[in-house]
Amino acid sequence: MEHDLLLRAAARAIYDACYPSDEWAPVGFSEAERCGTVHYRQAVDAALQARAVLAVRGEQLPLLALA
Repeated sequence: MEHDLLLRAAARAIYDACYPSDEWAPVGFSEAERCGTVHYRQAVDAALQARAVLAVRGEQLPLLALA
């Protein structure tokens, strides 16, 4: 996945949203990626599924401004 920066960014966003603290995952994204933890693999799978859904729809998501 190191060559697909967009997929990696999506996986990181999913990982950070789903596992926001040590209570949810024992390590941060970079360490989880290096070790290939189950949390990392789940985030990558979610990113792949999201990409497939968005590609089928042919839409680009708008940027959201979070307050």
